Amino acid sequence: MKYKDYYATLGVEKKASAENIKKAYRKLARKYHPDVSKEKDAKEKFQEVSEAYETLKDPEKRAAYDQLGSYQTGQDFRPPPDWEQQFSRGDYQFEDIDLADLFAGLGQGGGGRAFRGGRARRDMPFPGEDYEVTAPITLEQAYNGTTLELNLQVPEYDNEGRLRRVPHTFQARIPKGVTNGERLRLPGKGGKGMNGGRNGDLYLNITIAPHRLFRVSGRNLYLDLPLAPWEAVLGTTVEIPTLGATIRLKIRPGTQAGQQLRIAKRGLPKPGEEGDLFAIVQIVVPPTVTEKERERYTELAKVSNFNPRAHFGQETRSETGAH
Repeated sequence: MKYKDYYATLGVEKKASAENIKKAYRKLARKYHPDVSKEKDAKEKFQEVSEAYETLKDPEKRAAYDQLGSYQTGQDFRPPPDWEQQFSRGDYQFEDIDLADLFAGLGQGGGGRAFRGGRARRDMPFPGEDYEVTAPITLEQAYNGTTLELNLQVPEYDNEGRLRRVPHTFQARIPKGVTNGERLRLPGKGGKGMNGGRNGDLYLNITIAPHRLFRVSGRNLYLDLPLAPWEAVLGTTVEIPTLGATIRLKIRPGTQAGQQLRIAKRGLPKPGEEGDLFAIVQIVVPPTVTEKERERYTELAKVSNFNPRAHFGQETRSETGAH
């Protein structure tokens, strides 16, 4: 059997992560696809990188490949004595089989027997590519869950290896409580596989549109709560909106501007991980006042000893004393 260095084919190190292996494959597949590449021997190189990726993307096949050891590309070798007992599901004649056929037989429920006696399968299945799209939704859709209809032009390789953009319509169910930036996987909705290979997956990157009232941080929501000065001083009960329903919130006397009032489990829902709603107090003064209101404010100013800038004077005295 001739050795093939699949890591060198993809241009990655043996310790490369699955994500880096996938990125390397995508880059080389685009570079060498026969219908778009001007490289010499593009078809053969495309088959080589696809063969390497087919083995290294699968944890079981990659582990079996790593157990073979290291050799020079093209060097004759034979797997270690215990390799067949550990990984193979059938009897192989290693002298007559290609390395790609060996690993194509793994994980197929005894498929190795199909290659006995040199009857190697050359139409190796290639998996379809995975794709990612941005899925913008409203905050209400994130709270309640929804179903999106996606109309996409998905690039696919046909049975003859030609790259085409094919229209696809998908129904994607968005569960309740998704968060901004969350990644949802739709199995089998990506690129079409070749030679019987599995279809790729489609990933939805969730983005929640800005809301006129609420700000989103993870599963928590933030709402500015305007209070009149007398409401903050005397305390009151106000109605505030949530994504579920309007609720009544008690404001304690002496509530300060900027204070965050927590309403538990009124953020984005998820069993055991419900977010909270935080109402951030804003003290709002009337833009205009009547003559009678002005008189009352004037009386209050005369009788009140409250100085909101008292700390300014303390800092000034401290600096003066230092000199």
